[in-house]
Amino acid sequence: MHNTAYIAMGTNMPFLGVSGAALLRQAVTALRAEGLAVQAASGVWQTDAWPPGSKQPDYYNAVVSVGTVGLSPQAIYQKLRAIETAFGRVRREQWAARTLDLDLVAMNGLAGAFGELTVPHARMHERSFVLAPLAEIAPEWRHPHLGKTAAELLEALPGNGYRRVDDLAAGAG
Repeated sequence: MHNTAYIAMGTNMPFLGVSGAALLRQAVTALRAEGLAVQAASGVWQTDAWPPGSKQPDYYNAVVSVGTVGLSPQAIYQKLRAIETAFGRVRREQWAARTLDLDLVAMNGLAGAFGELTVPHARMHERSFVLAPLAEIAPEWRHPHLGKTAAELLEALPGNGYRRVDDLAAGAG
């Protein structure tokens, strides 16, 4: 869909006593406070920690769509980083546990590098924790390089390790 960005959200550590779905609902509120117009929100999906065997707590993931009129990928990226910082995110090592992870995974059918950002996200098609919630709100979204929809990409992945556990709707609408 044009004028739409998809933001993947994830958490597996509490922040100020809030965790899981409740933390993701707070993140949706923070997206709005940063001026991002949330259009749709997936449910909350619980997924096994990555990488396998990392002994981290399970993740809670969701995807929201936001309007992009007047916004560049870099502008959205900066807003997402500011929200992560406000939620106590510290970037120490790849795949470390985190209070909040926000990734711009797709935007307006764009494909390419935009500063520090690559759109669509380089590994989104390999990640059920992105595709399951994305397919829930935008099953017909089509990957600009692979030509497959979110639903088709999800169907091609192994079906274990993720399950819908809650609604994010309390933070959307």
